[in-house]
Amino acid sequence: MVLLTITPAMVNAIRAYQSLPKSSSAQTISHPPEEPSLDDPVEGQPISHGQLFDIITVLESSENEKHDDRYTLDYLLRGSKVYVPPPPPKPEPTDEYKALMARLRFQEEERAYERMSQPASATEGVMDAKATSNAIEEEDEVTYADVNRQLALIVNILVSIVACSCAVWMACSHWSAPTRLGLSMASSGLVGVAEVVVYAGYLRRVQSAKVEGRKRVETKQITKTWVIKGDKVE
Repeated sequence: MVLLTITPAMVNAIRAYQSLPKSSSAQTISHPPEEPSLDDPVEGQPISHGQLFDIITVLESSENEKHDDRYTLDYLLRGSKVYVPPPPPKPEPTDEYKALMARLRFQEEERAYERMSQPASATEGVMDAKATSNAIEEEDEVTYADVNRQLALIVNILVSIVACSCAVWMACSHWSAPTRLGLSMASSGLVGVAEVVVYAGYLRRVQSAKVEGRKRVETKQITKTWVIKGDKVE
């Protein structure tokens, strides 16, 4: 069922239809109960296409309304649109919902009062949060740098071991293959151990330097002062 909006021309047609005698065929048309009521037609209210077609048919067959261009389908549909019913009203909040909202508002007011009465603690909390986030970012940067450094170290050790073993293998080309293989493996093993020992010493020195840096207390002293009086500096 298609519903249309009632136009002023439709209002006039409906009233002309309702003013017909009771004995005429106009009053014998029956419509389903789900169709909108036309007892008090108002512009913008819904009307079904079937109702409009029946009204036009009855008015055209009436002796008084014959040959009236105001009651043609083309004329009555001018300015009409598809009727869109208004959205249903929002349901009334329940008592539990109202009590919950009141409690939440009261809690929020208490927190706002505490923030106003203790501004120092709130500022300290913000500063602590910023310091924590900065520390986390610094820790992430240090961890990323350590990973890159360790990967570069592993690559360097592998390159050193391979290069040393190849150099020994080529230098001992006049010896037998087992001897050359043994020397190459022994030299590469020594190079790997040396690289690990050197890197371990480097890490130990870096760690000790960090510990000593934390123990140092930064001291500040005034080296020079001056007083500004007007345009003169003393």
